[in-house]
Amino acid sequence: MARTGALELLGLVLDPGTWVRWDEPVADRAEPGSDYARELDEARARTGLDESVITGEGLLDGRRVAVVLSDFDFLAGSIGVAAADRIVAAVDRAAAEGLPLVASPTSGGTRMQEGTIAFVQMVAIGAALVEHRRAGLPFLVYLRNPTTGGVLASWGSLGHVTAAEPGALIGFLGPRVNEALTGVPFPADVQRAENLLDHGLLDAVVPPAQLRDVAARALAVLDPRTRPEPPGPLASTAETDPPVPTTDVWDSVVRSRRPDRPGVRALLRIAADDVTPLNGTGEGERGDGLLLALARFGSWPCVVLGQDRRDTARPLGPAALRTGRRGMRIAAELGLPLVTVVDTAGAELSVAAENGGLAGEIARSLADMVALPTPTVCLLLGMGGGGGALALVPADRVVAAQHAWLSPLPPEGASVIRHRTPEHAPALARAQRIGAADLLADGIVDRVVPESPDAADEPEQFCRRVGAVLAEEISRATASDAVGRPRSRAARYRRPS
Repeated sequence: MARTGALELLGLVLDPGTWVRWDEPVADRAEPGSDYARELDEARARTGLDESVITGEGLLDGRRVAVVLSDFDFLAGSIGVAAADRIVAAVDRAAAEGLPLVASPTSGGTRMQEGTIAFVQMVAIGAALVEHRRAGLPFLVYLRNPTTGGVLASWGSLGHVTAAEPGALIGFLGPRVNEALTGVPFPADVQRAENLLDHGLLDAVVPPAQLRDVAARALAVLDPRTRPEPPGPLASTAETDPPVPTTDVWDSVVRSRRPDRPGVRALLRIAADDVTPLNGTGEGERGDGLLLALARFGSWPCVVLGQDRRDTARPLGPAALRTGRRGMRIAAELGLPLVTVVDTAGAELSVAAENGGLAGEIARSLADMVALPTPTVCLLLGMGGGGGALALVPADRVVAAQHAWLSPLPPEGASVIRHRTPEHAPALARAQRIGAADLLADGIVDRVVPESPDAADEPEQFCRRVGAVLAEEISRATASDAVGRPRSRAARYRRPS
């Protein structure tokens, strides 16, 4: 496939006329007159570049960003000491100046002409990126064809959001080297961008011409310079919210199961802006029972974790919860509010889920939710069955739709435990106080969003109403004491002895 050069990509991504190069002249490690010196001279003459990497800054949709790009035509985009020094200097400068970093590698890996001294530069590059992340700054990666070796195993795999060129060859070792070392041909489709997307290792596969729009949308949420100032303390909603309508809880359970009831995808489509779906755990798994996205409600950017009620073929399993915990890490690193959307009949019941550590993932999700340093808001949107629902509930503010519910088990399951038959489900639902009004009265929920009379009958109006409430509640959570957030979350569930 045709390769996209570094300068070509700059023209596609940055605002015209805004590119400013940061690079200092390189100091060659090649002995004068050596084969390596000749190769460098030929690469410079052929590409017009002085090294395999160029760095600098520009405007991306009006937003100042730092940029690191490699060019495969310069010695296969390989990283020697000079190229690594250039990358580290750019990452350090981006951190010092508070700039998001957009990087696009394409490389065969370490420059073999320089050997181990070049190889260990992976450590220096990784360490610089750790400091950039510690500064709460976003790092976007776009992998071009091909990206292999030490580049993929360092700065190519550390992005908060990672996309790749369609059909790009992406892998730890290229297929030719793999076959030479193992004696076995490597399957042709394994190291392709589309396969990595299927395995949750990429967030998207997009052609270079679309990269600008994708990056601009992500940065509209991730860039800390675009966030509102935290508000002062906000008044309670108890006096301003309308009374919670009297609703029979079993009627709510039935309504929450309507197939046409709006779920998290409808909520994002109707009530959110700058939505960027993310994909998988980043560690070789996809958890399709849970949606992970960047989005904005009102003026508030956030990370969204939403249980996808319509994806019944792929229930909430361990990989979905690990995907959710990836979202929590992004929120914590970048200081973004986290919004969780609970809408599940229950976690996956299968041998695979047991072998995948479902119970442990629920426990770790609960612990991470309680300890998260960033503002958190939970929305009980519909069904709230069991530990799969509870895993996303602990938050600074908890909002429920009028017909949402939260229960140790779906009511039929509780009835089977108590009476050996599901016939007592309606009575048990009432006795267990699982409905939104009871959750509000018991202090589990802070606010109820009315339905008129059912979200499925007014999906757009309902979603817009919920979106407005979420924006208010993110603002309210942001105004809370940051140091005391984890303690306050835990205190909500501690009952006086």
